[in-house]
Amino acid sequence: MFEPSRSPRVFALAPGVDFPRAVVQGLRTRFEGRPAEDLARVTVLVNTRRMQRRMAELFDEGPGLLMPKIRLVTDLALDPTFADIPPAVSPLRRRLEIAQIVGRLLETQPDLAPRSAIFSLADSLAGLLDEMQGEGVSLEALENFDVSSHSAHWQRSLAFIRALEAYFSGDSPELPGTEARQHQVVERLTAQWRERPPRDPIIIAGSTGSRGATRMLMEAVSRLPQGAVILPGFDFDMPPEAWEQLAESPFAEDHPQYRFARLFAELGADPGITRPWTDAPPPSPRRNALVSLALRPAPMTDQWQSEGPKFEKVSEALRDVTLIEAESPRLEATAIALVLREAAEQGVSAALVTPDRVLARRVTAALDRWHLVPDDSAGQPLPLSPPGRLLRHVSEMSGRPVTAAALLALLKHPLTNSGGESRGEHLLHTRDLELGALRENMPFPDRAGLLAWASDNADRQAWAEWVAKIVEQLDIPQTGTLSEHLERIVALASQVVAGHTTGSAAPLWEKSAGQEALRIVEAIRRDAPHGGKITLSDFRDLFASVLNTGVVRNPVGTHPGIRIWGTLEARVQGVELVVL
Repeated sequence: MFEPSRSPRVFALAPGVDFPRAVVQGLRTRFEGRPAEDLARVTVLVNTRRMQRRMAELFDEGPGLLMPKIRLVTDLALDPTFADIPPAVSPLRRRLEIAQIVGRLLETQPDLAPRSAIFSLADSLAGLLDEMQGEGVSLEALENFDVSSHSAHWQRSLAFIRALEAYFSGDSPELPGTEARQHQVVERLTAQWRERPPRDPIIIAGSTGSRGATRMLMEAVSRLPQGAVILPGFDFDMPPEAWEQLAESPFAEDHPQYRFARLFAELGADPGITRPWTDAPPPSPRRNALVSLALRPAPMTDQWQSEGPKFEKVSEALRDVTLIEAESPRLEATAIALVLREAAEQGVSAALVTPDRVLARRVTAALDRWHLVPDDSAGQPLPLSPPGRLLRHVSEMSGRPVTAAALLALLKHPLTNSGGESRGEHLLHTRDLELGALRENMPFPDRAGLLAWASDNADRQAWAEWVAKIVEQLDIPQTGTLSEHLERIVALASQVVAGHTTGSAAPLWEKSAGQEALRIVEAIRRDAPHGGKITLSDFRDLFASVLNTGVVRNPVGTHPGIRIWGTLEARVQGVELVVL
């Protein structure tokens, strides 16, 4: 597929190009007129499942041919040849283990942090540990930092980091984290390739090398006899001296081309070796040149004085570019929704690109007035779905005095009493309870008050007994194991859904949101033995944060031409209209 080369083989596509389509077109062009099985021998490694699906769809558009193997970079770790490497420990288990370490540390040094911060600290330390192991950074590297001007704060930080020393020791029995195992797999794979390079072509497309293991893999693939890397959004207009500044400056990590500069530095190659993957020009070459000039590294912004006046065709660069300055977040979301609605009416594919999930939800709500549902790549957070809200609410009410407002929120939840045939009767009793008792003289509902309210109406008594039983069961012990706390909350939520008749708790686990909630609950059940004994307050914090990791994706009913992307998806996707 490729001519022999002594330098790393790096291709790229400019900003604005529909990356998956260009990659597929480049492959088709290179294998045109060749035996059909040649393309089938190619392996393309991509970094997201969405890009994997999109490339398969583009090949399906025809003409018919044998497709290459399109795999995720992370799928390499699933290869059976690496079965002897211990499996990666689940992120939740690692977090629970670290939370216990942090808890013991705070018992001996309570001045380091409040106990309420245990799980947030465990989150941060687990992320740091995963990143350090993925990048191959040792604990000694942090010990040797020169931070004399911040020594007091740094010593406090090191106290937490030193607590993780067992995870860095070579003879530690602990299972590796996800990034650590990926690093081990890539190390072994690259060593095998040095001895026996694969004969068939291997291409990494769309990765930027932001993770240490992926960057190591990109370096190895670019040096294979039939290997290549295709970079997305590469700035062909940046001058050599700007690339040098990016590679040398310690303050350039926020530049969009920084990771490419770091990749070339580790390759020992000049960015000038990069060649376009296809001959097709970007949609607006002058716009790319203008953005390149505007985003010059900070030490070189003085070049604006000399290069700015010489820049030609500014009007061409800014053609079809519109700036909207909104006075408030609400107007911002409304303006974006109007732009997306107009695109949908005109049949133009459009995408909102934002890392701000609050803005994405505002825009989705604004689009709902026209019954337009965007295809949101990030999905909906599980705690905002009905099952997530119910589980979270039951958890928050547990072990605390039950207030009238909290009980009403529970009784009015759309899943409450939905497992039987008495939902209408339940809503009627809830309304009567609210108007006749809770608003008047029952700020803290209890069994005696609920049964007294229902004593003069036989139809209410069975329902009131059911509500009273739930209120009583919300008074659970303040200490226990993680498993005990979890099972109590799940049992209570199931009882709330089943209702006061012989109903079922099945609606709690139905549809995509229920299935995601069940997946989260099963994950906690699986790793709960590593959580030890915790207080109910700590459990509430942990349960809420774990629920927040769940995402509900429901592509059914979404508009095919309106999308909401994060920055990762936008890097390797293409549409006709983009809202930034």
